[in-house]
Amino acid sequence: MNFNVDESGFYGEFGGAFIPEMMYPNIKELREQYLKILADKSFQDELRLLLKDYAGRPTPLYRSARLSGLYNTNIFLKREDLAHTGAHKINNTIGQILIAQRLGKTRIIAETGAGQHGVATATVCALKGLKCVVYMGKLDVERQQPNVLRMKMLGAEVVPVYSGNMTLKDATNEAIRDWINNPVDTHYIIGSVVGPHPYPDMVTRLQAVISEEMKWQLKEHTGKEEPDYIIACVGGGSNAAGSFYHYLDKPKVKLIAVEASGKGVDSGESAATMVLGRPGVLHGSRTMLMQDEDGQVIEPYSISAGLDYPGIGPMHSFLFKTGRVIFDHATDDEALKAAFQLTRTDGIIPALESAHALALLNKIKFKPDDVVVVNLSGRGDKDLATYMKYLDSFI
Repeated sequence: MNFNVDESGFYGEFGGAFIPEMMYPNIKELREQYLKILADKSFQDELRLLLKDYAGRPTPLYRSARLSGLYNTNIFLKREDLAHTGAHKINNTIGQILIAQRLGKTRIIAETGAGQHGVATATVCALKGLKCVVYMGKLDVERQQPNVLRMKMLGAEVVPVYSGNMTLKDATNEAIRDWINNPVDTHYIIGSVVGPHPYPDMVTRLQAVISEEMKWQLKEHTGKEEPDYIIACVGGGSNAAGSFYHYLDKPKVKLIAVEASGKGVDSGESAATMVLGRPGVLHGSRTMLMQDEDGQVIEPYSISAGLDYPGIGPMHSFLFKTGRVIFDHATDDEALKAAFQLTRTDGIIPALESAHALALLNKIKFKPDDVVVVNLSGRGDKDLATYMKYLDSFI
């Protein structure tokens, strides 16, 4: 089965570019140019050099002896938390800033939830000397202060968004409005595999460096390129897309995406799109979406600022429908428990997003000879204030 986007920007019934007319020139220019730019040797040479010497790639693939012992299997962590800025987001922003330069753009806008994408965008704008504006829901501004301060120190203007539930969805809405009003000089760096075509495909290609490295690193560790499981958290889904990309046509590799079920899928406070959603259009693409009977978006909830998104990338919707990827979910409490466990077994503080992927280790019965890779998509510095609230409950 072909899991790539088609010429119209669809993965099966999902994807496309459902956009207002005023946004069409921006998308048309990007759609016509991105594949040519990505294939250009000078682009690839600059991208590879920056990923290596600036972002610190390749990130390690680390076998956790203690987790492996606890679960009686072989557990590896893909250490995206060790990339510059502390998450996988830098892979995408380096690529997109190079694309923006080749399109002659001088101003960059972005949306962010947990702040990691905002920091990564502000970082590459500082590197290239471009103006940067980051939209962020007011609630996320309050609960992700360390990243807000980092963005400001890097020279970005952080714009709080007060509409909706003041989180990622609302920040994305404002970024789209900005781009419509500033079509000539501005490039919008979307941080996940969401939005109108070509963004889901473009971001996936830039994040595919994760699974590209994973193949040769597993060969070094285990003698084979294919693990038995790859587990990654999913909000919009860029770290999962990058982790899964080179294994989509390897049916023996079980791919598991973990959504945030918040206080429980039946609690009314959840972000488990694949359980609670149905097809709809959000931010320019047709995808699975949490919505009421009238098609109005249901506000999501998660303790994790990066996972409380009411939809998911269209490629992930297709992978769900075809059954190629298994979608599961973890609650706030399950994620917190998994995070505190990793800090005590390995001395690694994971991002709350990544902790949702770690929580799945408790839900699967592995074989002793299984090879399990968990994508540790980010580090938990930004979440320390949240973790401290629950320290006595989980230690």
